[in-house]
Amino acid sequence: MGGARVSDAPEADEEWHPIAREWFTSLGQSGQSQFYEASDWATARVWAHLLSLTLESGRPSAQMIQSWSSGATELLTTEGARRRARVELEQAPEVDPAEAAKVAKMSAYRKAAESG
Repeated sequence: MGGARVSDAPEADEEWHPIAREWFTSLGQSGQSQFYEASDWATARVWAHLLSLTLESGRPSAQMIQSWSSGATELLTTEGARRRARVELEQAPEVDPAEAAKVAKMSAYRKAAESG
């Protein structure tokens, strides 16, 4: 039974503290977000909101920061959390655009030769 995928990250709330907005936005730019379901994004919104309130208070509590850190870990936001969950993200190799064009052209030639 597959869950509904959220293909794009939701927008960060403009009223959040800048650091909370930056953290939330970074989730959508991070590799682990490919695994996020709607409930993960909802959880991230709650944590971003609570982080914002904590940062805006001027007196962040150590307990709240620890709770946020635990919540962020569940979203696999750190390399350590991903390792513990055995999730490995690989960077796509950088491809020279000129080389990619040559490969695409050769592939087109091969297809034409095979069909014709």
